[in-house]
Parts: sequence; C-alpha cells; structure tokens
Amino acid sequence: MRLVFVYWAFEDQGSGLVIQGYTEAARALGHEVAVYGRWRCARDNPNIPLNYSLDLASADAVLFVFEWTTDLRPGDHLDLVRLVGAVPRNRRVILDGDGNYNDPLAEGGDYNHRDPAAARQWAEVCDSLTDKVCQPTLHPRRPNVRPFLFYAYNPAWERPADIATREFDVLYVGHSKFRWRPMHRVLQAVEPVRERLGRVGLVGHGWGAPPPWAGEMGIEDYYRTDAVYLNRLGVELMPAVRFTEVIERMGRARVNPVLLRPTFERLRIVTPRMFETPASGTLPLFAFDREHVREIYGEAGLEFWLPDEGGPEKVLDLVHRPDRYRKPLMEVRRHLATRHSHAARLRELIEIVES
Repeated sequence: MRLVFVYWAFEDQGSGLVIQGYTEAARALGHEVAVYGRWRCARDNPNIPLNYSLDLASADAVLFVFEWTTDLRPGDHLDLVRLVGAVPRNRRVILDGDGNYNDPLAEGGDYNHRDPAAARQWAEVCDSLTDKVCQPTLHPRRPNVRPFLFYAYNPAWERPADIATREFDVLYVGHSKFRWRPMHRVLQAVEPVRERLGRVGLVGHGWGAPPPWAGEMGIEDYYRTDAVYLNRLGVELMPAVRFTEVIERMGRARVNPVLLRPTFERLRIVTPRMFETPASGTLPLFAFDREHVREIYGEAGLEFWLPDEGGPEKVLDLVHRPDRYRKPLMEVRRHLATRHSHAARLRELIEIVES
C-alpha cells in the first residue's frame, strides 16, 4: 500500500522524526510512505530529509496530518483539489493532532479555538474531507472520532542509558507553546534544590520571548513565559534544533521533563516527545496525569512520574541516583517497543484506511 502524508514539514518542530519512522517501517513491511506537503522535493530544504512526492496517481490513501493548522482556505499551501480528486473519500484519513475537532476547550491558559465560530469552521473542513477523523488519544470526546495514537516509538532511536556524566542535570527540548504551566510545575520542583543541581536548560522557541513570527500571526499569547523567573533560577535558554537532532540533544542531560500542554493533558493526547524521550539515553520526568502515564508506559513508567508532593526529592533522586532507574527505564523501552512501535501503528493505520 502507498500512503501519502499531507503535512507542513518544518525542520525544528512537529512530527518529522515520526514520519521518518513510518517511512522506514513501511519499507520493511512492503509498503511505501511519501510526504506531499510544503516542500516539493529534498533540494528545496535538505534539512527536512523526508520522502517527498507529488505523485498521487499511485496513492492508495491520503493521511492529512493536522498540527497547529486550523485554517484551510483558498491560497493555502495544500493543493486540495488535486488531493481530493485523486483519492476517494473513504481512502482519506485525518489525524487531528491537536484535538481541534472538538467543541471549544480552554484549560490553564491554553485553548483549541479562539471562539465557537472557529471550532465550527474546523469541524466543517474536516467533515468535508473524510468521515475518518482520528485523534492521538484513547479517549476521544466525539463519538465519530477514532482513537489512533499516530506518534510512535522506534527502538532504533535508543541511546545507551549511561547517565553518570552529562552536560546538564535537567534539560527540556521543545518549544514554549502553551507549555508554561507544566514547565512552571517542573521548575517549582527544581527551585528548592537548585543549589544541589548543575546546569538546567531549555531548548526551543519562545522561552525567553515570543518568537519573531508570533506577533505577525497574532499568537504571542501561545508563548507566554516568565523570563525573569527563568533568569533567577539560572536556566540556560538555547535555540531550537532540527528534528533530526532532538534525541541527541536530549541525551546531553541526566533528566528530561516530558510535558503536555494543558488541553492535551485534559484530552489525554500523546505527542512525539512522549516516545522520543525514553529512547534518548536520558531519564524522563513525566509531568502530567498519573493515569495517563500508566496508560502509555505501563507500571514501570510511574517510577518517572513527578508527584504533586515531593517533587524536589524526585528530581534529586533521578539526578543523583540514576542507576536506580536503569531497570525501570529498560522496562519502559520494552513496553513501548512492543505496543507503540511504528510497525504496530502502521498496521493499525492500514486497517483504518481499509475499514
């Protein structure tokens, strides 16, 4: 089967690494994954090394991967006429990665739509494309939404978990978009023990100030943080890295928090970082709902959960006694490789296409 992913590819954010994993898994299983999106060929942007193609004639299905995008009007980058005309409606699938195919939802300064009209417009767009709308959660709110986690774990990403010597004690690799509340919770656990920790850092857009494009797009509120607080804690702020470098960068620290923006936590959505972090050779620190942790990682995952009380002690234990966590980390990796691999996801996706 030949699957064409429709996706806005960016070198320093989004799901490029996940799609790479799907491409490799498809090849191993006798299928093909291609990307039809913003970049038309590799020479347009060699920093986004995906399998690009404009060939729709041989496509068996089209998967629209919608992240951060809630605007599909004439003049968009997508050639919707070609896409819709080339593949029948029942062979089109939407992955609503941000949970926007829902009524308006607000939580902790985060929201999926600015108003009910935007929510209705997004639902109408999705309904016009397909009847197969999926969200990366096991608990969709709408009865016509299919649970499909999409994001996956690749054992080939795994780095040695030799955590004794690292540049950073705590490092987060990811953007600040709607993530200040969960990051503040992590930093509140760091603050009482800051003098007993080494370097603490944040890598990504928007931690010190909104990124340059945010004002032009009217989304500065997405990137709200507290730069004064970060400076007081001695948190080092670094620019974003390409998606091909994310796992290596996380591996420079003993501990990497895993965050969910507030609406994602409420919807129990999964994200790429939830699967990349345990592979990176660091110790994850899961800063979201305990039952969500258990649901994705199994019982061993709870060893890495940031408790509501005793957070500073948990951070210190992870940083100063990493050998204690080697066994549960290996258990988490085995669990993810068995239940959440790209191959398992691809088989499920093909079942959705053919249903």
